[in-house]
Amino acid sequence: MRRKLVVGNWKMHGSNAATAELLSELLRLLPPLKSTDVAVCPPFVYLTAACQRLVDSPIKLGAQNVGAAEQGAFTGEIAASMLRDCGCDFAIVGHSERRHLFAESNEQVAEKAAIALRHELTPIICVGESLAEREAGKTLDVIARQLEAIFGRFNTAELNSVVIAYEPVWAIGTGRTATPAQAQEVHAFIRQRLQINNAAAVSILYGGSVKAENAKALFVQADIDGGLVGGASLNAEEFAAICRAAE
Repeated sequence: MRRKLVVGNWKMHGSNAATAELLSELLRLLPPLKSTDVAVCPPFVYLTAACQRLVDSPIKLGAQNVGAAEQGAFTGEIAASMLRDCGCDFAIVGHSERRHLFAESNEQVAEKAAIALRHELTPIICVGESLAEREAGKTLDVIARQLEAIFGRFNTAELNSVVIAYEPVWAIGTGRTATPAQAQEVHAFIRQRLQINNAAAVSILYGGSVKAENAKALFVQADIDGGLVGGASLNAEEFAAICRAAE
């Protein structure tokens, strides 16, 4: 049975003090969850401090990105081995901001996911369409291309070790959210493609302005297994409420 997963992507926000305060509040507010895993992805520079705060807690740690090389002369990049050394369990790859602002291709995303797996990090592989692509009726074509790069790179065992996150680009940080029906339609399409590739048990998260007020309606959909949460994850009460909605 697929487990629920809620992941907070803090993006480029925070400070040492803010990280400590947010995690302390989360640990206070979050009840024991039986069927839902929870993770947070702070900026790289706060991963070690976050790891120390989360020792022996149910909250797992993730990174917002991962380098596509093992090591070497790649100034500014962070290797998967380093993230694992900092206590990370997850790594987000292919977030729409990485694809659109930093021109990461489908193939680069697949390579980053592969190197994360080699270092025992669970890659959260993001896929999603822009507003122009949705309005042109190309949503499923875009998703299919993004998925094919993954399917072509991984064997069955590897594919069953990833998490997929559907994030409509037009709903990220805009306050707009796909309706539960719109989100479910794309999640069902992704599930179908995963089934064809013998990976039906892979968890699929929804990411796109998830909030406490809309989380339950999204999470009750048949193929939505949790959320990749942006801005709302910076508020402990809001994020805890989203996690409870998944449970």
